[in-house]
Amino acid sequence: MRDDPPICRHHCEHTDTVNKVRAAMAPEEELSALAELFKVLGDRTRARILEALAVSELCVCDLAAILCLSQSAVSHQLRLLRATKLVRYRKEGKNVFYSLDDEHVRQLFRQALEHVQEER
Repeated sequence: MRDDPPICRHHCEHTDTVNKVRAAMAPEEELSALAELFKVLGDRTRARILEALAVSELCVCDLAAILCLSQSAVSHQLRLLRATKLVRYRKEGKNVFYSLDDEHVRQLFRQALEHVQEER
């Protein structure tokens, strides 16, 4: 048996509330970007990369060693994370070091992790 969410038994529309919420909602382009961000976050390997980078700035070689993946596989995931502005990099000689893009990313990751760790 499915656990369907409860619905209204009588159709009514609270026009003032509907208009207020519509006015407060983000534009479609921003919601599309948000959906894309969550899609990128929805991969276990990328989540592991973000978790590692929340601890320390790391080069691709270090990330590959931590995650037991090839440098190529890590680089592919980092490219996607960079495209959504979740990570950034800096070059030091021949090495490239990655870190979380900013404190917002750290907070987003931390809050999402806390949410899944909550006991219901």
